[in-house]
Amino acid sequence: MELKHRIQSLATDIWEEVVEKRRHLHANPELSFQEKQTAAFVSAELDKLQIRHESDVAGHGVVGYIEGTKPGNGPTIALRGDMDALPIIETNDVPYKSTNPGVMHACGHDVHTSSLLGSAKILQSIRDQFSGTIKLLFQPAEEKFPGGASLMIDAGVLRNPDVQAIFGQHVMPYFPTGKIGVRPGMYMASADEIYMRVKGVGGHAAQPAHFIDPVMITSQILVTLQQVVSRSDPRTPSILSFGKVIAEGATNIIPNEVYIEGTFRTMNETWRAQAHQKIHDIAHNIAAALGGSVELDIKKGYPVLHNDEALTTQARDHIADYIGEENIIDMDLWMAAEDFSYFTHEVPGCFYRLGTRNEARGIVHGLHTPQFNIDEDAMKLSTGLMAWLAVKRLMN
Repeated sequence: MELKHRIQSLATDIWEEVVEKRRHLHANPELSFQEKQTAAFVSAELDKLQIRHESDVAGHGVVGYIEGTKPGNGPTIALRGDMDALPIIETNDVPYKSTNPGVMHACGHDVHTSSLLGSAKILQSIRDQFSGTIKLLFQPAEEKFPGGASLMIDAGVLRNPDVQAIFGQHVMPYFPTGKIGVRPGMYMASADEIYMRVKGVGGHAAQPAHFIDPVMITSQILVTLQQVVSRSDPRTPSILSFGKVIAEGATNIIPNEVYIEGTFRTMNETWRAQAHQKIHDIAHNIAAALGGSVELDIKKGYPVLHNDEALTTQARDHIADYIGEENIIDMDLWMAAEDFSYFTHEVPGCFYRLGTRNEARGIVHGLHTPQFNIDEDAMKLSTGLMAWLAVKRLMN
């Protein structure tokens, strides 16, 4: 049997088993840096497959190793699946609804983990078809800074042996089941958190001349800061948004300070650093000019996610071979962030999207929502395609 058809057949054969694993994980979600039972489950499944692995990597990470038995010195590649859930109360009425109150797999990491276990089973059964090493990276803490990917890199998962390429997949509820989204080059944004405290001198609102109004200073800062984006190079996508402004005064009270939180996102690391400096200068200069002061903390988050052009273009060809050109969606930029980006700054990476939408079944809700769910038919594709991409990369 041709290798592609063999992989597709194996993916179909293990589909119910993979769905069962996904439902177990969905019913037992754990937050970032708390994935102890999830990691134990992954470790037990790898034991069943007789796949050598390490546990407790960068917290609760698990790293498996599949060695090809075909003669030759093949490269080392990595496949990544994240494991953590979100602090969301699930409202789905399904048998596998979360049993951990206030915690939910609302971003599909249960799918990523179970799919990678399925891919591992397929790859372990066809080791005679490739030489080289496949590292299975079951990653903790994608949803929370500093991001489990950065911690796994620091723990050495890309070394000994050195990884030459890495693949990651992520559910996409806006694409129908059976579709795969691909984009070479820059794809997802960096994400930084902005925390600002604007200080003045508060007092009676009927006597504003006697005080330094931090509310008015804040309004000047927020309006002027929009020029960081509106007057930057329009060829570089950037977003500066503020979602929290707290001024605890009253109709007749000018407060002493205003607290602000926001985010800055862009697609260029050089501009990212320059923008941070502009935000700092504008905030401090305006506050000083109006008699106040600012405490500013910009927490640097995940970097820009850049899909290696050569690797991703080659992967797109392999995906077309596996599912047909008509089932590929050429994606646009997306200003969300993802800590897989850390891997792409170390080795060539390809991060693609798995369609999971099924309108006929009412599976239409977005990521990070209490109603998020997937069309589990997509998991026939998720397991087989990742195995196919791994084998094709090792065979090239």
